[in-house]
Amino acid sequence: MAMAPRTAPARQNLPLESDSFIGRERDLSDLLRLLEADRVVTLCGVGGIGKTRLALRVAAHATGSFADGVWLAEMAGLATAHEVAARVAAAVGVTEEAGRPLEDTLRDALRARRVLLLLDGCGPVAGPVARLGASLVESCPDVSLLITSEDPVRIPGEAIWRVPPLALPGPDGEADVRDSEAVRLFLERARDARPDLSATPGTVAAAAAVCRAVGGIPLAVELTAAWLRRLSPEEVAAQVTACLRAQAGAAPPPRRGRPRPPASREAVLRALLDHVHGLLGEQERVLLRRLSVFGDWDLESAERVCPGGPVDEGAVLDLVSSLVDRGLIALTAELQERVRYRLPGPVRRYAADRLEASGERDRVLLRHRDHMLAAVEDLGSAAVAGRLMPWAERFGRWRRVSIEYDNVRAALRWTARRGDTATGLRFCAALRAYWLTGYHFTEGAQWSGCFLNGPEGDGPPSGEPVPPGSGAPAPPVPGPDPKGEGGARARALLCRAELEWARGRTGTSRRLAEEGLARCRADEDAATVAMGLNLLALLDLRTGDRAAAGARLSEALALARSSGDLWNEAMAMSGQGALAALRGDPAAADTRYSAALMLLRGMDHRWGVGVVLIGQATAAERQGDLTAADRCYRESLDIQRDIGAAPDLARCLFGVGRVARALGSAAQAYDYLSEGLVLSQSTGQRAGVAVGLASIARVAAGDGDVAEACRLAGAGAALRERSSPDRPSRSWARTAEELGVDAAALAAWWHEGRRMDPGAAAALALRVAETGRLPRPRTPRREAVPERRDLTARELEVARLVSRGLGNRDIAVKLFIAPATVARHVANINRKLGFHSRRQIAAWVGGPGPTR
Repeated sequence: MAMAPRTAPARQNLPLESDSFIGRERDLSDLLRLLEADRVVTLCGVGGIGKTRLALRVAAHATGSFADGVWLAEMAGLATAHEVAARVAAAVGVTEEAGRPLEDTLRDALRARRVLLLLDGCGPVAGPVARLGASLVESCPDVSLLITSEDPVRIPGEAIWRVPPLALPGPDGEADVRDSEAVRLFLERARDARPDLSATPGTVAAAAAVCRAVGGIPLAVELTAAWLRRLSPEEVAAQVTACLRAQAGAAPPPRRGRPRPPASREAVLRALLDHVHGLLGEQERVLLRRLSVFGDWDLESAERVCPGGPVDEGAVLDLVSSLVDRGLIALTAELQERVRYRLPGPVRRYAADRLEASGERDRVLLRHRDHMLAAVEDLGSAAVAGRLMPWAERFGRWRRVSIEYDNVRAALRWTARRGDTATGLRFCAALRAYWLTGYHFTEGAQWSGCFLNGPEGDGPPSGEPVPPGSGAPAPPVPGPDPKGEGGARARALLCRAELEWARGRTGTSRRLAEEGLARCRADEDAATVAMGLNLLALLDLRTGDRAAAGARLSEALALARSSGDLWNEAMAMSGQGALAALRGDPAAADTRYSAALMLLRGMDHRWGVGVVLIGQATAAERQGDLTAADRCYRESLDIQRDIGAAPDLARCLFGVGRVARALGSAAQAYDYLSEGLVLSQSTGQRAGVAVGLASIARVAAGDGDVAEACRLAGAGAALRERSSPDRPSRSWARTAEELGVDAAALAAWWHEGRRMDPGAAAALALRVAETGRLPRPRTPRREAVPERRDLTARELEVARLVSRGLGNRDIAVKLFIAPATVARHVANINRKLGFHSRRQIAAWVGGPGPTR
């Protein structure tokens, strides 16, 4: 979807309007006032009445009232509560957290934001939208909802706005006719169809007749205006009148003595579509009904799915262009240099009914399913292809699946209803890379569970509506080749295991991975065996079983090398690098990481390079090799900015910030840590916010802001406990030792911070960082330390190094002691001298202290 430019202070993702907005000036002003008074406004009305167009215009005018943005989330093609939450989260930039319902993450992320959410086309998912909307309104005081739906969605406090037809011309004369909204729209679209058309009195009169006949329904006005490509205005008016008269004549007669009621708007649209359909050629009719299987599409997809019978592949472009000219197809955007098309809602429902009546629905849906399966398997192979492939091409396949994902999801649902387990498992195995790198852990686990449990299992994720014209579920397909399904099942098991690992469910992940590995061994599938071994080795490392991890990694490496599987070879060597680092062998770790990077760079696999660099940087940082850590974090940072994986980007920002602090550059540390904190907060990553708070606390403590540092450390510890309950809690005494401050002074501030709201703690951290960037006068450096009999020789040595601006890790390297021992010495110095910060120690020695 083409995006409007973002301008400060308003931010939005609203599509650029493809043509002019006609009329509804009073509706627009009234709705803007209603939005000021009510936090939930729903625009209701039949399909084609103009709900979406009006809502988009209202949202565009409201951007100045919502400091944190106006965001469109289209509900078309969704079914479950999780899918609804995921679509809203994607619109506002929130990422799924491991081990937490996405709705909870979304609610927390929006709690302090002033935003307008435009939820378009909510009818098929009114229940999930109502539940999510009520939760957001209750928990987020500055979130407002603008909803479009044929009927109210029943959110408490919902203000209902029934969208009326466009204003019709009155009987008073030509000037009055020209002021009619419906006539203005007809004439505007008429000029699109016939640029040479002039608004003569006869043309205006014909336009008025058409608009009165169709009741001012915008879609009906636009459909009839398109007839001007082939007819005169007077002929259009005559045909519209005739077809609606015929429709009225087909209706049951009224009771004796009563006038015939006016046709409903749905009936008017149906009659017009029947008339237009009757004017189409056979190829156009066939293509139109087959296109109803798509949510939206590009020309390539139409050429793969829709040919057959009277429709040749080479004719699809001309037929699509003809249907566009008739107003039956709309252009929506240009993505990956491909134009995207869609059928307006009422047209798609009409075409789907025609597809059902034709008896070819299942055949077309099967071709649609196969086309989507080819796209995801193309991505699946490229994601782990152990050969040189330009990164733009590899990433382009990921983007392709992202663009087509609504169609992919529809294909998954149809496959599940057919009971086609083997194909479903192929989908899951191929979507592994998309689900993992896109942080779609829950949806991926749901679909994998659906197909792994088979036709008698869970079934598709519950709640999906039956697509237009889908009819009754298809009977199960005949059973596939057992060995073929077995291989797909093994790969899908490992996919599910990885997703559960990403969700923090290590026990479930291990069970699934072991089952998948056993199946892979039985099928003698070397690449999948290596993938399973690498995954189980990661689980072993997480649980501390280094011996088992080492054995699995060695086997995976040997298998990958024997089969020429460069991807799993690189992953195995990266795992060995992590294992060597845990064993305290930095040279071996660096060798293994570097070998993995050499393979991945040879493949031009930037995502893999970025992930391995983070591992290498983390290992180097723990070993005190700050130069190597900085280099690796910064290179991965550039990659993550291009890819857009927010959690990994935040990890790199925090890593660069920590290294900058250790190297004595507080200002640079504050810059990177603040960016990481803001990114984690905006994307809803509590664990990232906790890291940011703790990291800024350490810089602030070294900078002399002891009270604020302790508050931030307490807030970070509390948030870390909530986001990662399986990790050990951090005590205030341990934090005092790390920060180098007196434990007794820390306690009250620490507990005060633990009680802080995470949003308030983040705001405090950003203020501390901003203040810390300001320049401060420095005292001249002196090497001599004032005599203090109560300090030990080691403590005097530590004090001198603190005065030079060195952090605990740097001091530990120089003195060949542990960083924790340095922290204890710093705490003792503070206690003995009555100080509360490293800056006071530096001032006492006479050095500059922590530098920026």
